[in-house]
Amino acid sequence: MEERLLASDQVCQELGLSRVPDHTTFQRTFRKLRMADFEKMKKPLLDEVGADEAGIAADSTGFSRGQASLYYQTRTGRLYQRWVKGVYAVGRVSQFILAWRSGWGPGSDVAYLAGLRRDARRYGHYQSKRKAWLMLADSGFDGQTVHDDDLIPPVRRGGNLLNPERRARANLVSQARLEGLYGQRWKSETVNSVIKRKFGDTIRSRKRSLQRREPIVKRLIYNIHC
Repeated sequence: MEERLLASDQVCQELGLSRVPDHTTFQRTFRKLRMADFEKMKKPLLDEVGADEAGIAADSTGFSRGQASLYYQTRTGRLYQRWVKGVYAVGRVSQFILAWRSGWGPGSDVAYLAGLRRDARRYGHYQSKRKAWLMLADSGFDGQTVHDDDLIPPVRRGGNLLNPERRARANLVSQARLEGLYGQRWKSETVNSVIKRKFGDTIRSRKRSLQRREPIVKRLIYNIHC
């Protein structure tokens, strides 16, 4: 955290810091914070910028649980079998992170979709109190929690789509591809790339409970930095 603030004057100015606190101060504070605290910090920021999105893109990315290179892991025979996963919903226009979840990889992203939708819907666009925004994601989010109007390609098990609803959604995604709408999903990939370049792609905490918080902290700093 100390290195991230040192690397960004904008974040320090936004937080009203005249100087960057010592790393031990961050360490003690980080241990006390809970997921609910990060949510409380996120909401005022998004409310202030007035996020109102017609499209919300969801995606996940992995963070290594150590800083050892793949070469070192291979030579020592101690390859990391799991990683910390950050799952995010990004506004198509603002490119702010509207909702977040964290977990462990590898694994499907299906379990995170409902929570992302629930947290991000307040920042979606509505016309006469009717939903006027779309959720965009890759086929890794395909599951029972997908809505009919979601632009999420259905997984083709065995090469065929037998369910009429899944075929209809596949046609909807195909049309969105032709119109260039589905391509906007790549903005979530861009946000992931920016965060990893600026704040790193590794997790430094040793405790599992703290490891799951680090992807959230990275996303919160990204929102402030924007």
